[in-house]
Amino acid sequence: MKGIVFTEFLDLVEEKFGLEMVDKIITSSDLESEGAYTSVGTYRFSEMLQLLQHLSANTGISIDNLLLVYAEHFFGVIEDSYPGLLATYKDPIEMLSSIENHIHIEVRKIYPDAELPTFKVIDKTENSLVMDYKSSRAMHHFGLGLMNKTFEHFNTTATIELEKIKEDGTEVRFIITKN
Repeated sequence: MKGIVFTEFLDLVEEKFGLEMVDKIITSSDLESEGAYTSVGTYRFSEMLQLLQHLSANTGISIDNLLLVYAEHFFGVIEDSYPGLLATYKDPIEMLSSIENHIHIEVRKIYPDAELPTFKVIDKTENSLVMDYKSSRAMHHFGLGLMNKTFEHFNTTATIELEKIKEDGTEVRFIITKN
């Protein structure tokens, strides 16, 4: 997992819960990196999972809800760092339907060894989108948060339903209806 995911996560934890919480979740975890991350480094997903689990235990917030909040934070990073990418699109449905065939290609140009989830468009209309998500990391709530912020970015709203295809969350269907 790319280091930017870790550095931004710890920035969010510090912003929302304080530096003491950052220290607490790092020292509570058994991290190969010892909690020292660079944005261009690559780290094991198990480290992120430990940090999330300890943050959840210390705050009483579910991992899914933490991922949702983190994704909303991370969308701001995308807006600030890659405004040209977002400017390519005029509509949230169009943008979301191009995750696999455009956005992830651009991400791989910057981070060639990035391990990204896959998104397969099942059905698309002007106002709706059905996509299947696959990832061994089961971070579908991170995807949901990014989708929510995508609609906000375009000054519109949507209803987004999640249907687990696999109970462990490694395969999920997103059913998106623009309001």
